[in-house]
Amino acid sequence: MAPRILLARHGQTEWSLSGKHTGRTDVPLLEEGRRGAKQLGERLHRAPYDGLPGVEIRTSPLARARETCELAGFGERAATWDTLMEWDYGSYEGMTPDEIQAVRPGWLIWRDGVPEGESLAEITSRADEVVAWARSADRDVLVFAHGHILRSIGARWLGLPVAFAARIRLNPTSLSVLGWAYGEPAIESWNDLGHLGS
Repeated sequence: MAPRILLARHGQTEWSLSGKHTGRTDVPLLEEGRRGAKQLGERLHRAPYDGLPGVEIRTSPLARARETCELAGFGERAATWDTLMEWDYGSYEGMTPDEIQAVRPGWLIWRDGVPEGESLAEITSRADEVVAWARSADRDVLVFAHGHILRSIGARWLGLPVAFAARIRLNPTSLSVLGWAYGEPAIESWNDLGHLGS
């Protein structure tokens, strides 16, 4: 069996709702985020996932990802892994894209990076580490993490530069599956929000 990686983005927080870059700041889930995490868990415990027996699970150590994992019903099976932490946004931590554009017109994180934070090479290296781990054995994996690191993992799973992640958005509490097609790495599903109530 060719291993797949299931990507779960953490639930909604006050900062994700307002568009603030939330790197290492430990912002708690909103009630909406907690509700979405439970709905994600319900989905993953129904067919075709059936609770993901035999799947190896890891989570970012940041509270918003760990709580999403726990509320989804996988806390006891999950190991925390620093490699899944969100991008260190350095000087841009807590700023919205519009606020950054005001001081740096034309800025794009996937091309320009961030001052005093993690470089594009560093985020690529971490994404590559996750991809290598996911492919290391004949079992699927599930990770709970954050928007930009998960998008980076998506790009690197496909063998593309991390800049490709600019073209694959991820909403809070989304589920994505990276797998294979004709022996090549492929996106099976992306940014799936079908488990969320209206």
